[in-house]
Amino acid sequence: MPHDEVEVDVVISVPNQGIGLWMLGSFILTFAGTRAITRMIRAGRGPFRDVSVGGTHLHHEVYGIVAMLVSGAIEFAYRPESPGVQILAVLFGAGAALTLDEFALWLHLEDVYWTSEGRKSIDATFLAVAVGLLLVAGFNPFSDVGSGTANHLAFAGLMLVDVAFSVCAILKGKTALGVIGLLVPLVSVVASVRLAKPGSPWARWRYPPGSRRAERAARRYPPDRRTWIDALKDAVGGTPHR
Repeated sequence: MPHDEVEVDVVISVPNQGIGLWMLGSFILTFAGTRAITRMIRAGRGPFRDVSVGGTHLHHEVYGIVAMLVSGAIEFAYRPESPGVQILAVLFGAGAALTLDEFALWLHLEDVYWTSEGRKSIDATFLAVAVGLLLVAGFNPFSDVGSGTANHLAFAGLMLVDVAFSVCAILKGKTALGVIGLLVPLVSVVASVRLAKPGSPWARWRYPPGSRRAERAARRYPPDRRTWIDALKDAVGGTPHR
């Protein structure tokens, strides 16, 4: 007896159409290009110059803010399919890079781009890239896949512990490790049990002047301390004015 043939179409799709990767790639390329151009302007080389409107210097964070606002508004209003959603991801990533590259300016409300305070822009950008890489790689501890009240309560408890360790790490002056620890809890656990940096809220509260812990923190983190991360920041962002 003949059997009816059944055709089955198999469709393989990439979750979220790789939106995170499009956004992260655009962020990294835009930041690298922006730093290359600003360093050329600083050295007086190449065709690029600062842009002024009516005598007011127009910082590139302005373009970044506009790009994020436009891409976000279009995404929420129209929810475009591919390739529109990838285009918006690229636009948002580029806007985020332009904005975070001048993070120190909107933090201090003055032009500190090439000063030591301006190095906070590099810190914020490195942190954004690290978090982006973890998210693209699939690190998502905030996804509750359990069922039942007991499992949900246990998950909520673990999240509270994770957040507590991250907050502790941030209070000890280790902001980057605290934020990364939200996605990789072991990082915040290690950072939270180690010595706090001098001047951090934790050190002000817990390390009285002249105490053994205050002296240890001062020896561990001297004012002129430099690491390979600082050398990398100089290579990427340019050496700041001292």
